[in-house]
Amino acid sequence: MRAFLALVVLVVSGWLVATRPARLGLDLRGGTQIVLQTRDGDQTRADAGTTDQTMEVLRRRIDQLGVSEPTLVRSGERRIIVELPGVTDPRKAAEVVGRTAQLSFRPVQSGGAAFTDETGRPVQLGPVALSGRQIDGAQAVTEPPGGWQVAVDFTGDGGQAWQRLTAKAACSPPGDPGRRVAILLDDKVISSPQVSPEAACDVGFAGPAMRITGSFGADEARDLALLIRAGALPVPVDVVQQQVVGPTLGQQAIDDAAWAALLGGLATILFIVAVYRLAGALAAAALVAYGLISYAALLAIGSTLTLPGLAGFVLAIGMAVDANVLVFERAREEYAAKPSLRTAIRDGFRRAWSAIADSNITTLVAAGLLILLASGPVRGFGITLGIGVLVSMFTALVLTRLPAEALMRRRWLAVRPRWSGLAHQGWVRRTIETRNPDLMGRRRWWLGVSAAAVLLALAGVAVRGVDLGVEFTGGRLVEYTTSQPLTVEAAREAVTTAGLDRAVVNEVGEGKFSVRAGAFDDTTEQHVRDSLTAHGAGEVQRQRDDTVGPSLGAELRNKAVLALGIALTAQLAYLSLRFPWRWGAAAVLAMAHDVVILIGAFAWLGKPVDGVFLAALLTVVGYSVNDSVVVFDRIRELVRGRRRTPFATVANTACLQTVPRTVNTGLGAVFILLALAVLARSSLGDFAIALLIGILVGTYSSVFLATPLAITFRRSARPGGVRWR
Repeated sequence: MRAFLALVVLVVSGWLVATRPARLGLDLRGGTQIVLQTRDGDQTRADAGTTDQTMEVLRRRIDQLGVSEPTLVRSGERRIIVELPGVTDPRKAAEVVGRTAQLSFRPVQSGGAAFTDETGRPVQLGPVALSGRQIDGAQAVTEPPGGWQVAVDFTGDGGQAWQRLTAKAACSPPGDPGRRVAILLDDKVISSPQVSPEAACDVGFAGPAMRITGSFGADEARDLALLIRAGALPVPVDVVQQQVVGPTLGQQAIDDAAWAALLGGLATILFIVAVYRLAGALAAAALVAYGLISYAALLAIGSTLTLPGLAGFVLAIGMAVDANVLVFERAREEYAAKPSLRTAIRDGFRRAWSAIADSNITTLVAAGLLILLASGPVRGFGITLGIGVLVSMFTALVLTRLPAEALMRRRWLAVRPRWSGLAHQGWVRRTIETRNPDLMGRRRWWLGVSAAAVLLALAGVAVRGVDLGVEFTGGRLVEYTTSQPLTVEAAREAVTTAGLDRAVVNEVGEGKFSVRAGAFDDTTEQHVRDSLTAHGAGEVQRQRDDTVGPSLGAELRNKAVLALGIALTAQLAYLSLRFPWRWGAAAVLAMAHDVVILIGAFAWLGKPVDGVFLAALLTVVGYSVNDSVVVFDRIRELVRGRRRTPFATVANTACLQTVPRTVNTGLGAVFILLALAVLARSSLGDFAIALLIGILVGTYSSVFLATPLAITFRRSARPGGVRWR
């Protein structure tokens, strides 16, 4: 059954990859740029505050459209620049994004305001009886025979308001216009249905929902439901510009990243085969299958692929080796105790299951909460992370296990056990067994080192400050026209030469480029023009010069922080169920230690903290907790049979037994990151540096901080206060 399931998954994944095209992001392929301008409404003035609120509503709409990792920035006080990667119909996107979507319900009556209904007939409408603020959600549903409706759910007193409105209409004589209710979107009557005769006068339709009917097609019904769900814009907006923009990163940067992924992945495969031999070859094949299945899953859900996302995806392939390493290291231990390849591989999978499950569930909990609570790139990261975790468990526990168990039964391998990779203990394990160091005997020293590292990181933040990227702080956007044709790569090189090495450069038309960076002065702007001329652009003129707001809006940042906080709380709750709660607290403190050191390192290095860094930070959080869970799982296992042994001794043994897994897993990820750091350019290099620092610090903290903290908390607890599971 497992073999059949694996075959079906591989076949379906291959079919998806072969038949479904990838949706490439703005940085890889380019996309659509829409410039919107807010204007005063009937009761609301358009200013910087209402424009920021409009941005957040637009961000929700774009999320509903399925566009991954869009960019929204405020330009000046009233303009909003929207960049949509992977959008194939820019005109439709502009129609949906630019509509105010102010929904209202009014009674039809004589003597009211004049409107035109959906049939073109004039109608007189009374005052607003129900507004979009009282709407909770909406879905497009089919209407027999073959038509479409929009089912609307109420919130608050919306249900009662709808009941009063329909009851009043039901009291009108049959055939009177007053028996109708008008539904308006942006002051346009989209439907004016007659109240059903079933509604009793002065009673109306009770219930928490209603349906909007009209001459809707499938797309129209879905668009209307989308607008109602996403919410109304606080002020009207006008589309003032719409254009196709070129990719943010040049072809050279894309090629560099591709080569880094290829060389790093190959180095990881060679490493795992060298360490685990035949078992490593099976793991390498499973890693290739992991990449295929994960990529197919992203295609299946219509995810937009951006370069930082692809870099994280490639990194996930390297980190997916962790489950295989856990199994094979455990199988090596089992083979050393009772030399039988078949028994060793079976017990290796069985005994490693607990650590694999705990570490992956904690990560999956975090991913699920990021998907539910966050938005924008943070939500996209959660989707990629969740898919990676599920596929990693499937490939390790099914795709690796099936051929491994089959091969270990072969007689030729039984007489040549070293070929299996399980009889070879490895230099790390041999060194540990020879020296048997007492790491936890020096736990106070390790705690002191961690405290000093945190203080050094905080000093970096205090002395050098955190260089927030343009996504967080906003900056300046200048658009140029050139008299001579210039490639995007040459334009980027010119802007970098002028001193804006972190600028985002886009081609926005023939002979037109936009440059967006943090706040830079007029002298630097003049250097940009001079540098463009020196690179062959001819006469360069400045067409537009705007101050832009942050692309990571306040709501997105707040949601990200909220989601991360709730995710950590949920992880602590899960760890407290699986382990003594003090161990969960130790794991979370170790994670906080890693985050502080990473931010401090970037402060000392003077590197910007931007959206790509945020993705790296979330990855480090998951890696840190995962490492600590593996160590604690081994402590829990050992302490059950050694209740009379001092806890510090048991913890030291557990750390020494899991060090080979920690080293091999870390090295598997380091190969890819080193390739990215050396070969990739722009923000990807910083992404790789952040993860290299995070992996090194996370590897250290799982052994030398989380475990000493668990021992310290254990010694401070009252006797009998710790429960072993």
